[in-house]
Amino acid sequence: MLKAIPLEPLSELDQCVYDLVVPPDHYLRKVKACIDFEQFRPRLLASYHPDLGRPAVDQVLMLKILFVCFHYHLSDRAVMARTTTDMAFRWFLGLGLKSALPDHTNGTHFRQRLGGDQTLQQIFQDLVGQARAHGLVNDRLRLKDATHILADVADLRPIALVAQVREDLWQAAKPLFPDTVSEQQIRYEALQQSSAELPDDERLALRVNFLREAVSILEAQLAARPATPDNGKARQRLHSALEIANKVLYDRDHPKEGDRLVSTKDSDARWGMHGTYYVGFMADTAMDPVSEIITAINVLPANGAEGEDALNLIRQEEEAQGNHVQGLSMDGAGYNGPLLRELTDPQGLNLDVTVPPPAPRTRTMFAPDRFPLTVLADGTPVLTCPAGQTSGPGQDNPKKHTMLYRFKAKQCAHCPLREQCLEHPEREKSRRTVQKNVYQAEYDKVAEKAKTPEYQATRRVHPKIERKLNELVRHHHCRRARYRGLAKVLVQVICTALVVNVKRIVKLMACPNVPGALMVRAEPVGC
Repeated sequence: MLKAIPLEPLSELDQCVYDLVVPPDHYLRKVKACIDFEQFRPRLLASYHPDLGRPAVDQVLMLKILFVCFHYHLSDRAVMARTTTDMAFRWFLGLGLKSALPDHTNGTHFRQRLGGDQTLQQIFQDLVGQARAHGLVNDRLRLKDATHILADVADLRPIALVAQVREDLWQAAKPLFPDTVSEQQIRYEALQQSSAELPDDERLALRVNFLREAVSILEAQLAARPATPDNGKARQRLHSALEIANKVLYDRDHPKEGDRLVSTKDSDARWGMHGTYYVGFMADTAMDPVSEIITAINVLPANGAEGEDALNLIRQEEEAQGNHVQGLSMDGAGYNGPLLRELTDPQGLNLDVTVPPPAPRTRTMFAPDRFPLTVLADGTPVLTCPAGQTSGPGQDNPKKHTMLYRFKAKQCAHCPLREQCLEHPEREKSRRTVQKNVYQAEYDKVAEKAKTPEYQATRRVHPKIERKLNELVRHHHCRRARYRGLAKVLVQVICTALVVNVKRIVKLMACPNVPGALMVRAEPVGC
C-alpha cells in the first residue's frame, strides 16, 4: 500500500547517544551529508499500489537498508541483526534506540518491487543526476567494458542436466497428472536397469528420447485439461517446466547454435568466455573517466552481445539525464561494422568512437584495398584490379557483411602481376576473388584514428574502467551472483554500482580538489 507507517522522530536522548557513540568522521555520516535519499522517494512511491495491501514500511528506510546491505555485503537477516546493536546503522537509518526494526523478509519484497518495473534503474540514474548537480560528471567521454559474473549453479554434464530437467518436469506435473508421473517413473526405472552397462553417449541418447516422449505426453494432457481457478498455478509451473524441457531437447537437436541451456535452476545463465569458459552473466558498464562515476549499467547473459550493448548504455544515460555524450572508448568488442556505423551516425548518437583496431594481417598477395570499386553506367558495382582488368558483378553475403567479386581465369592467365596477386599462381586455372566489406569505411576510420595523439590519450585512460570493474567484483563481491535469473542478477549489479557510486561521490565531495583520489573500500565497520 502506498501509505507508509511514519518513522518516529529521534528523541533528545537518541540524538545525544548517537552524537557520543557515532564518530563525526564515520563513513555513514559522510554518506548522509552528501546523498539526498529523500530525492528518491517519488520513484519509490511509484512501485506501490495506492489502495491495496497493508501500510508499507517507510520506502526511504528500506532503500537505506538495501544500501547498507550491499555496502557491507550483508544478508537481509544479518543487516537486521547488526542494526540491533550497531549505533551507526541505527543513526543512518533514522531509527531511535527503542524503534522496532522491519522484518528481514521485507528486503526480499522490496527488491521485487524495485526490480519488476525498473525502478532501481531510475534510482541509479537519479543518483547520477545528483552527481551531475554537484558538477562531478563530464559528458566528453565514456569508457565502456564488461566483466563476468559466475552464476549460482552447478556445471552439469549433459546426462545430469537431462536428469535434472526430467525430475523438475515430474515434480511440476505431479499435482495435475499423478498417475502419468507414476507410470513414467516406473518406465524410467526399467530404462535405468537395462542401460546401466552402456556407454555414456548411448545412455544419454536413451534418456533424451525418454524425455522427448514424456514432454509429448504431458503437453497433450495439459492441452486436453481445461483451466480452472484451482489449477492455475499448477498449470503455470508445468508450462514453465515444459518450456525448459523443450529448450534442452532443442539444444540436443541443434548443438552448433551455441545458446544452450546450462541449468534448470537458472535458465538465464549461459556459457561464456572471459579468459576461460564460465557459466553465468556479464556486467556491462559505462563510466565517466574524469570523476570515475558509473553512468550506466546492464547485465547480459554470458554469451550476450557485449559490443551492441554500448547502444543501450549510452541511450540509457542520455534518456535519463537529457545530456549528449560526445565520445566512447571500447575494447575489441566494439570493432564491429554495424555497431560502429550506428554509434557514429550523425542523425543518431553521433559519438566519437575510440576502438583499438586488430593487428594488420601479413599478406603475400595484393590486399582488397588495391582493387578500387567502380559503378558501371547500369548501376552494377565492379572492381578493377592493379592490372586494369574488371571483375564480374558482386555477390552479397549478408552474414559476413561482404560483397564477393570474382575475376575470370582467362583474365588472370597471362597477367604480369600473377605472382603478386594469386595465392596459388602455379595452378593453371587459378583466378582472383576479392571480398569487400560493406562497412570498410567505418573500419578505415578506426585505423586512421589509431594513428592520432587523441587516440593514444584516450587509450591511456581506458584502464580506469577496468579498475572500476575490479572494485565491483572484488571489493563488493559482485563476481558471484547472489540470486538466480537475469532480472535478479541485474538488481544485484545495480545495487552494487549504486554503492560504488556513492563511495566515489563522497570521496570527491570530501576532497574536491583531488579528482583522482583513491577509492574508499568497504570495511566491516566503516571508514
